[in-house]
Amino acid sequence: MSSSDIDISSSRVLIADDIPQNRELLEAYLADEGYEILMANDGQQTMQMVDQHQPDLILLDIMMPRMSGYEVCSQIKSDPARRGIPVLIGTALNEAREIEKAVNAGCDDFLTKPVNRLELRTRVRSLL
Repeated sequence: MSSSDIDISSSRVLIADDIPQNRELLEAYLADEGYEILMANDGQQTMQMVDQHQPDLILLDIMMPRMSGYEVCSQIKSDPARRGIPVLIGTALNEAREIEKAVNAGCDDFLTKPVNRLELRTRVRSLL
């Protein structure tokens, strides 16, 4: 079976961001892809959603209350049961050291905000 034969449209995508408008925008950008979209508004809720729903991909903001995106990503990637979940970090922090921190936390890819719709959809498809 080639990668083009795999149906990713039923994939579960968790969007974790503390700003409702950002979550809504990402959901709108992915709306016609057919994914099941889950939402979390802080780091602790993200971890709960990961445990309860086993998403196929996490779109993760860095700057969140109660647990940063770095901490969430590190916890996910340090757990053998969760480490296979791809994490796509989105950040408005466009500094090399922040991207390096995200990579060191184990993220699989990153996007800079404001997010470009085509870039988001392409990276999500690639990670799924």
